[in-house]
Formats: sequence, C-alpha cells, structure tokens
Amino acid sequence: MRKKKPRRRLDADVAREMILDVTEKRLAAVGPSGIRLQEVAREAGVSHPTVLHHFGSRDELVKAVIARSLETINASLVEAIRASSGDEAALEAVLENVAIALESSGHARVMMWLALEGHRIEQAEAHLADVVDAAHALRVSRRSGKSIPSRDDTARAIVLTTLALLSSAVIGPPILENAGLVGRACDPKTFRAWLAKVLIAHLDA
Repeated sequence: MRKKKPRRRLDADVAREMILDVTEKRLAAVGPSGIRLQEVAREAGVSHPTVLHHFGSRDELVKAVIARSLETINASLVEAIRASSGDEAALEAVLENVAIALESSGHARVMMWLALEGHRIEQAEAHLADVVDAAHALRVSRRSGKSIPSRDDTARAIVLTTLALLSSAVIGPPILENAGLVGRACDPKTFRAWLAKVLIAHLDA
C-alpha cells in the first residue's frame, strides 16, 4: 500500500500551484481522462476538498493546467519575438525552444487529447493573437519601404507553424520516416530548421 504524503497547511496560492504542478506531470503520463482528483490530492499533500475548492472538477483542473502552460509559452514567445532580429537563426532558435517546451512537458500530447475529447482552447486560455501581433510588427519593421503584408497573412503563417510544432511533438518522427526521410533528415530538429527557412522566405518575400 502506498504511503500517503503528509498533508501540510499551505497558503492558498501555494496549494493551488502544487496541485497544478502534480496534475501537469500526471497529464503527460495518463492523459485528461486518467486524472483522479483523489490521487492528485494525495500526491500534492493536500485534501480532496482542497482540490475541489480551487478547481471544482477534474475538467476545470485540466483546463487550468493547460491555460497556465499556454500562457507561459505565449509570453516567452512574444518576448523572444520582440527581442529578435527576425533572421533565420533567430527564428530557428524560437522554434526549437517552443518544440522543447511542448515535448518535454507533454503539453502537445495533452492538447491533442483535449481536442479529441471536444475541449476548445478558448481565447482566454491562449493568446495566440499576441504572438501574431508581435510577429507582424517585426515583419513590418524588416520591410524597409517595401509593400506591407496583411496581418491575416502573418496570422496564417503563425497558425501553420503552431500546427506543425504541435503535431511534430506528438507524431513527428514516424511521419518523417513514413515520408521516406532517413538519417538526419528524419530528425524533427532538421525539419524545424527547414521550416524556419520556409517561413523566412515567405515572411520576407
């Protein structure tokens, strides 16, 4: 029988973050449907009513984990884009950082699971529009008097990149292999480097 972690009296904000941290780790392993609030409470060292007090239900807890993760990723993306020169090397570094965040945390798999279960990512949870605005401002600044592209075009490029990174984090290697790519060409990092070249060619065209 597993020994229960001792419960501690915690500050409400600290308890909330601990619950989110435990749930985030479990999500990557078992998916949204595998989350059990009592198990989360035991692992976090809090009571089951405490989890219910902060989140109300399993679905709301899962949504809160994803919202926190997406907020962190989006904020770091906006900061990186604003500090970027917009060249190929900078874009490749940004794509790598996002890919690592999605893969190592398991967030990409969780978002796929949630999508299959019918959960929509609401604008309040993910601020992709902020990423588009930052990317478009950088794109315009690099035009040097050339015609100004539409924000819609930049938004589509960001959406394409987001979908590519999400799917690559979940099923990238087998898809690359199935396409007949071998060796380094089958490495998702090589694919992301190629994607950076394609994006720069389009965004600067």
